[in-house]
Amino acid sequence: METAGIAGAAPRPGLRERKKQRTRDALLRAALELFTTKGYERTTVDEIAEAVDVSQRTFFRYFAGKEDAAFAVQDMVEAHFVESLRGRPPEEAPLEALRRAVLEGWDTISDAIVTVVPVELYLRMFRVIESTPVLLAAHLRRSVETEEQIARLLAEREGLDVDADPRPRLAVAVFGAVMRVTGRLWSTGEDFSLEAIRALTAAYLDQVGPALTGNWRTNH
Repeated sequence: METAGIAGAAPRPGLRERKKQRTRDALLRAALELFTTKGYERTTVDEIAEAVDVSQRTFFRYFAGKEDAAFAVQDMVEAHFVESLRGRPPEEAPLEALRRAVLEGWDTISDAIVTVVPVELYLRMFRVIESTPVLLAAHLRRSVETEEQIARLLAEREGLDVDADPRPRLAVAVFGAVMRVTGRLWSTGEDFSLEAIRALTAAYLDQVGPALTGNWRTNH
């Protein structure tokens, strides 16, 4: 028998919904394990379904295809970042709010995904995305939508019209470029830990101001 949640709390999902969520989570974990061990392009939907002992039809109830599964946790991480940004104090300058939100996101990433996949598996999948051309292309395509969402959020924070003032989109373009450089360097390095990508992210964001406004020449 299901019981109601306490006053003010969200009601607990029913048994059927919990079963559906467990199936989706199991399929997602199986997909990421296969993608990171066998390779994305060599993994089939049938293999993912078989790993969970369900039919191919069941897989497609939860995911539109392999790409959808490959980016499901990345979508959760990005949503976590957006919520962190939304909660930053209004007095913070835009780039500082972006910097603090992304570092806070790394510090609390387990809160966002640990009930679905281990952080270590997410990091392995991130490397697969960076090293698989078809996934990297999809990642760049999907990033355009995320960056537009972030630009509109920044404009809202600053009381600007995002379509009349170019600064929110410019700031997000710079921020997004730094994130892409950071991800690529981390994925091709030797230290694949969470601490390493967080430190690299902080170091590169800290160089944004000097890199854009300083003189690059050393022989002057």
